[in-house]
Amino acid sequence: MVDRVYKSNLPALRKALEKQRADIALLRPKSDWLRLRVDHLLRHARSLETVLQSTELSQGSHRLTRGVVFLHSDLVYLRTNVKGLEEIIRREKSLRTKRK
Repeated sequence: MVDRVYKSNLPALRKALEKQRADIALLRPKSDWLRLRVDHLLRHARSLETVLQSTELSQGSHRLTRGVVFLHSDLVYLRTNVKGLEEIIRREKSLRTKRK
């Protein structure tokens, strides 16, 4: 069960990060959030997806249940960062509208 949730949430989080990357690139905030967080998070999410799609894990008998704590920590880490970046984007957009 946990591995299914993990496998379904990773692509959604990666897509959210890709969208945030585009949003931050347009906003160009003073801090370089692309280099500081987004690019690292995207690499991490993509590498996790690659590992999950590997032939070793797709043989059916190999389940990820023994590593539940690791799977959960990856999801929490990515979700927390996506949420934090969303807040940064919201604030930057708010500052832009105030300046105009």
